[in-house]
Amino acid sequence: MGTVTDFFGSLVFDDRVMKATLSSDVYQSLKKTIDEGARLDISVTNAVADAMKEWAISHGATHYTHWFQPLTGITAEKHDSFITPSPDGRVIMEFSGKELIKGEPDASSFPSGGLRATFEARGYTAWDPTSYAFIKDKTLCIPTAFCSYGGEALDKKTPLLRSMEALNRQALRILRLFGNDKVKCVRTSVGPEQEYFLVDREMYEKRPDLIFTGRTLFGAKPPKGQEMDDHYFGMIKPRVAAYMADLNEELWKLGILAKTEHNEVAPAQHELAPIYTTTNIATDHNQLTMEIMQKVAARHGLVCLLHEKPFAGVNGSGKHNNWSISTDNGVNLLTPGETPYENAQFLIFLCAVIKAVDDYQDLLRLSVATAGNDHRLGANEAPPAVVSIFLGDELTAVLDAIENDTPYSGAEKSVMRLGVHVLPKFTRDTTDRNRTSPFAFTGNKFEFRMLGSSNSIACANMMLNSAVAESLKQFADELEGKEDFDSAMHELIKKTIKEHKRIIFNGNGYDDAWIEEAVGKRGLLNYRTTPDCMPHLLDKKNIDMLTYHKVFSEAELESRCEIMLENYNKTVAIEANTMIDMTKKQLLPSIEEYTAKIASAAKVKMDVVEGLSCSYEKKIISRLSGLIAQISDSCDELESAVVQLQSYDDVKEASYFIRDEIIAKMARLRLAADEAETLTDAKCWPYPSYADLLFGVR
Repeated sequence: MGTVTDFFGSLVFDDRVMKATLSSDVYQSLKKTIDEGARLDISVTNAVADAMKEWAISHGATHYTHWFQPLTGITAEKHDSFITPSPDGRVIMEFSGKELIKGEPDASSFPSGGLRATFEARGYTAWDPTSYAFIKDKTLCIPTAFCSYGGEALDKKTPLLRSMEALNRQALRILRLFGNDKVKCVRTSVGPEQEYFLVDREMYEKRPDLIFTGRTLFGAKPPKGQEMDDHYFGMIKPRVAAYMADLNEELWKLGILAKTEHNEVAPAQHELAPIYTTTNIATDHNQLTMEIMQKVAARHGLVCLLHEKPFAGVNGSGKHNNWSISTDNGVNLLTPGETPYENAQFLIFLCAVIKAVDDYQDLLRLSVATAGNDHRLGANEAPPAVVSIFLGDELTAVLDAIENDTPYSGAEKSVMRLGVHVLPKFTRDTTDRNRTSPFAFTGNKFEFRMLGSSNSIACANMMLNSAVAESLKQFADELEGKEDFDSAMHELIKKTIKEHKRIIFNGNGYDDAWIEEAVGKRGLLNYRTTPDCMPHLLDKKNIDMLTYHKVFSEAELESRCEIMLENYNKTVAIEANTMIDMTKKQLLPSIEEYTAKIASAAKVKMDVVEGLSCSYEKKIISRLSGLIAQISDSCDELESAVVQLQSYDDVKEASYFIRDEIIAKMARLRLAADEAETLTDAKCWPYPSYADLLFGVR
């Protein structure tokens, strides 16, 4: 295989390949489209298609597919071979520009939220030239957008690209006010940290809950969990290290910038983090990463769990979305510089983000809302459901000085003195990090920590881009045409700080006192569950902003609200039905069998030794008999609730019934079953335990 530099990107039709395989004119035309959004001529697309086909075939590809991201949460692909019949009865390999730029999947078979009727089948996939094509499983994969016959977006890529264009337009207006006429494009970039669990496949296949739902619906706490803090950054076990090495190689061949790997807090939990790249490409890469993680795990006899909370009682998995804004000539607009107090351009963009997060807390919260993430947010392992911003001491002091028109002396950078002469001295950062904050500034970027591990990062970034675009628009509207630009800018920054400082919180986000202060004193929103927040997508202020920037139409927003609530409802309904099935077919029979076994043993003992009390056996039989009744009754109650759920036609009302009734009944059933597990012989228990799953990979 050679070194990493030899094979990195070897399965990607990237800039190096395009330069080598396209004529100079075609290459320059395509680059203009990628960099500046210029339209492509059909002659250019034909030339690109031919070069792409020849390159793919040379790497063993036999098929091509338009690779897209429907609203299912995963990717989709329909494979077509390159073969075309020739007059002599043989075949030739063809691929045209028309086939490159347009595909036609069945739009009615994907979630549309009412945008498409069942009989209205036609939909289109459209080539996204800003994201490189790649080869996967001997198939040329062409990243595409997905829309209906009427042009409505049915995917996550289209509105993400629209949001990037919206932010670009408004950011350029601000840069022009600073006299910057050289920048042609402003892009957001993202580096999503991906957390995941690895469990043994043999054990996984004995757990119907993991197979059907991705999380354990039953499971008693093991004797040891994460209390010792010995897994985080600990030595990576050989089997896991082999998996990580294999995973890295597969990702690097696909041009994915996998950089960091380590053990996470919970046993069996790990993390992979990439280097930053343009948001659109980062989104495609993260979808690919999740797919490859699971495929590579299978080779190693493992299963990669991407659910936000696969195990109760230990940390769940998130996906920290590190987000920044940069120009096409490489300037990060969120870099404070040596003197942030004097860096007006930085302060304008910083204030735009602060205002955006405050004005659109609801959009950011609902962009990460899923049934899985509801188990994680606010659970003292992840940010609370209340959105706030951490800026750190230095930036907070800068903003306080501006708001109050007081001098700012600057933060002194101190040298770390560790008390050991042989250790090198280094300068300490002027502010600490805050792992409890949902939205934390970390030097030259913001870390949005609320995303769940299985989430597409497209949803959060399209909302974040749009909200910041709206702030920049309002700033540009106010500043353009002002005679005294510096004074107007100073007053704008000062006003923004005063109006939106409530969203800034540098303390402990896990503290209950903060939630009380945030909601009671500051008036911040606290949407704890998906049914609480998702309907607010259709609030007038959100519709007005998102439609103004052409990120969504009103019909598209209505459809997405419907789809996300429906997805929540279906997810929990599947979990409830799985619990009922497991309880009836395996849990109750196993507990009954063990209880009978204990009773039989007690009878034998009493028959052998006259007058023997058998107090231990009687105590176990009594408790298990009571738990059997509780489990049976709870299962019946849950089953009745699931039947009642079918009577709800309105998805919003159904989601409220699930939130208030079904989830509580699932919790009661689990509580009794988990206690029964602690009293039942492990040999009689039908499923691998938490101890087996969390500590089974060695």
